[in-house]
Amino acid sequence: MKVRLLGVAVAALIGVAGSPAWAAEEEASLPPAAVAAAKSLHPQHGKIAIAAAHATLDLGSAYDFYGPDDARKIIVEIWGNPPKVAEGVLGLVMPAGTSPLSDAWGAVVTYEDTGFVNDEDAGKVDYTELLSQMREGEDERNEQRKADGYSPMHLAGWAEQPKYDAGTHSVVWAQDIAFGDEKVHSLNYDVRTLGRHGVLSLNLVSSMDHLGDVRQAATAFADHAAFDAGSRYQDYDSSTDKTAEYGIGGLVAAGVGVAVAKKLGLLAILLKFLKPIAVAVIAGFAVLRKKIGGLFGRRAAAEQATADRDEPAGSDVSDA
Repeated sequence: MKVRLLGVAVAALIGVAGSPAWAAEEEASLPPAAVAAAKSLHPQHGKIAIAAAHATLDLGSAYDFYGPDDARKIIVEIWGNPPKVAEGVLGLVMPAGTSPLSDAWGAVVTYEDTGFVNDEDAGKVDYTELLSQMREGEDERNEQRKADGYSPMHLAGWAEQPKYDAGTHSVVWAQDIAFGDEKVHSLNYDVRTLGRHGVLSLNLVSSMDHLGDVRQAATAFADHAAFDAGSRYQDYDSSTDKTAEYGIGGLVAAGVGVAVAKKLGLLAILLKFLKPIAVAVIAGFAVLRKKIGGLFGRRAAAEQATADRDEPAGSDVSDA
């Protein structure tokens, strides 16, 4: 997850030749570890092979792509999230020349081996009803969130209702999410491209006041994310290939579900935007890092205690 909440004037830390750069006086005010991590990144451009998904992103020169190692560095060392959040992340995309220390959006790239998702129900899903179902139990979930040390979360609505493009075999949707008393809502924009064996996901995490820019980027990703020959949607062989147990409606429902959100760690990434990351408020960034660590420390301890209690002796339970 992510929220805007970069309400003050944030210094635009624009890179030179694709590498983050700052004025000396700005650099001196930023956390040294974050500056060092940002300077060590190696953004890529053009056609990017996502080997684990047998897919390619054609990003041209408009976007910076960071591979798995750099993505982990951004998510953990720069944005201050627990290492677990970066598990399974295949890369991260940002607007060209921007820094992970700025308020620019970031798109988290993942892949899930779901099997072939049949698109026959694409035009039959009632997304208004789905929105109502998503809100069911929200009060109960928020009570638990508050007990775990999180702000309550309210799904304000669709920032963009799910749309399926049969030409690119992609589904795009966006959620408008309110966290606690924050005046600026979070924007969670999803682009899912269907393939023969699974789904390539780009989740753009930002805030509602960036809706226009993020919508434009999401549209571009839907057009320029493609599976390689042999792994394309049209390469599906019903006699040999695994088929997902749901269609487009189920894909969207799962994508906005609590279980999937927990697995991808996007809510943790949203915490990047709870406080401004800027020269004038850099002390707040340090407080944020401490707050994030405390929140996830408590949550991790609670989850571990539950796991220890429920796990049979001698078993080896992997995290879903």
